[in-house]
Amino acid sequence: QVQVVESGGGLVQAGGSLRLSCAASGSIFSIYYMAWYRQAPGKQRELVASIAARDTTTYADSVKGRFTISKDNAKNTVYLQMNSLKPEDTAVYYCRTDAGTPQFIGARTYWGQGTQVTVSA
Repeated sequence: QVQVVESGGGLVQAGGSLRLSCAASGSIFSIYYMAWYRQAPGKQRELVASIAARDTTTYADSVKGRFTISKDNAKNTVYLQMNSLKPEDTAVYYCRTDAGTPQFIGARTYWGQGTQVTVSA
């Protein structure tokens, strides 16, 4: 089994910065893909940023130029550096990890429980 734990959320004023971390642990054969999603009250969960093999990254248009995703392969950890935060960035941020285990090396999706980010005006 694979566990995914996020950290780093909190309350920040508009224009401020936060850094989220997501660590995957357990019986991991390989991590194929990691991503950050967010869900605001009354809205659907949306993809914020992702990082795949060879460090290929994607970003939602709403965060391009402000957020940066990166990973530490040795620690099975992905980070989301969030700068110039806006009130509309307020949401619960979830980490998604697609990983294989020794029992099944194909990719399965694992989610963390989320971390709250609140940006005040």
